[in-house]
Amino acid sequence: MKIAVAGAGAFGTGLAISLAANGPVTLWARNSDVATEMAKSRENKARLPTHKIPRDVLISSDLKDVFGAETVLLAIPAQKLGAWLAEHAQHLAGKRLVACCKGIDQTTLRGPVAQIEAHVPDAIGAMLTGPSFAADIANHLPTALTLACKNGDEGAYLQACLSTPTLRLYLSHDVIGAELGGALKNVIAIACGVCMGAGFGESARAAVITRGFAEMRRIGGALGADPETLTGLSGFGDLALTCTSDASRNYRFGLAIGAARDFDPNTTVEGAATAISVTNLAKHHDLDLPICRVVADLSSGKIDPETALATLLSRPLRKE
Repeated sequence: MKIAVAGAGAFGTGLAISLAANGPVTLWARNSDVATEMAKSRENKARLPTHKIPRDVLISSDLKDVFGAETVLLAIPAQKLGAWLAEHAQHLAGKRLVACCKGIDQTTLRGPVAQIEAHVPDAIGAMLTGPSFAADIANHLPTALTLACKNGDEGAYLQACLSTPTLRLYLSHDVIGAELGGALKNVIAIACGVCMGAGFGESARAAVITRGFAEMRRIGGALGADPETLTGLSGFGDLALTCTSDASRNYRFGLAIGAARDFDPNTTVEGAATAISVTNLAKHHDLDLPICRVVADLSSGKIDPETALATLLSRPLRKE
């Protein structure tokens, strides 16, 4: 099977390095100068430095190299995915499209696989998600992920083709649960970063993780996700990793907010946009998601960490 990774950010590059253990793979970079430099140095110095890219990875800025693959891994930011799919829909028809981004589109309130289904309806859509950092994948460290696909046979085929000696994929048919777990854990990670950056302490972070997980289950139930999915790799597993590690962009973004520090505007922080999307989804479904709502306000600068904490602490006491 010919495989291409669309998107040469840190995660896309890490996936390409890992998948090269199984054979040739194409890594597409939007910027031609970036692609040329990566091909020359065999390194993504801007996004994943010090990790050598094997010769079995063809680095290209030519979309024809992507369209020639049977399976395309979409490592494109969630807020840009819909536009990219719409622009190239005719070339992606009939392919296996595996979303590797985490988030909920602000305009449509769709997850990544729902975006695939909307823009390329005759493609096979799937979701690759779970607790993972690009550097770990590139270093061939043991990593377990969820591969969610509604089509059981296609899912099993993708599972076999995309697993490597160090990248273990667990198959699920619950696409909605996988989408929500990957998206919402980023929102909760921002809240945890704010806690630690503002000096609220480890106990406060543990409370945020616990209550944040309750919000994930609440909206998952409303949208039809399997509760077991959210307790697995793509839900609780990813939540635990992202909320406790400085390697998480979303967690670091929260740290910067909590400590009143600047944050690199060129760093993709999916949780900030997703917090707004989730808040709008909650309104549609009449759900109470206070942590998500506070993160949306924090990310947009409407409130400060002290006000956020006061807002959460002023909520009525009730049974857990």
